[in-house]
Amino acid sequence: MDEEPLKDWAQRREADRERKKGRLRAVPLGPGRHRGFHVHPQAPRVIEQWDGYEWTPVTVADDLAAAQDLLHPTDPAGDPAGEWDRPAPGKPPGKHRKPERTDRRET
Repeated sequence: MDEEPLKDWAQRREADRERKKGRLRAVPLGPGRHRGFHVHPQAPRVIEQWDGYEWTPVTVADDLAAAQDLLHPTDPAGDPAGEWDRPAPGKPPGKHRKPERTDRRET
């Protein structure tokens, strides 16, 4: 079994921590355990930022919609972020059929 040297693992882990710094997440402040973001959409959310070692609170949003606005700001240029030059639609795919056997025996 080939194991990765500890020095290589530590360098890879530190690079991963640096890459993830500054990420934001919204945690609901509603009752019960922290579940999916869609649970209790009217509950306030705390916005947390990853500093490389732990999630630190940054601000509080009033509800799910406000939290999403903070996490995913819109493009100030007015162009929707999800739009791009799509290729023109081509011929739709036909029915997929099993190819006929060509080695039929004639009887």
